[in-house]
Amino acid sequence: MVTLRLPGIRSLKEKRSIVKSLLGRMRNRFNVSATEVDAHDNYGRAVLGIACVSGSGDYVEGQIQAVLRWIEEERPDLEILAADIELL
Repeated sequence: MVTLRLPGIRSLKEKRSIVKSLLGRMRNRFNVSATEVDAHDNYGRAVLGIACVSGSGDYVEGQIQAVLRWIEEERPDLEILAADIELL
């Protein structure tokens, strides 16, 4: 899970627009499954669940790390507060 702080967001409509765009571009670029999993009604925060399936744990961890770097580079206005990576 990735917890993001969304500074300057003033409405849930604005939050949903940003999150929806971020998730769509993330799915297309990295071929991962991603959705908002918590803090739906908190317009200053978004909690995203990101999943990747592979036979290699190293590949999955690398993909998730690449997603995190991409978020930091692509959306410097968003702050990553926490990122928990769990391999199953």
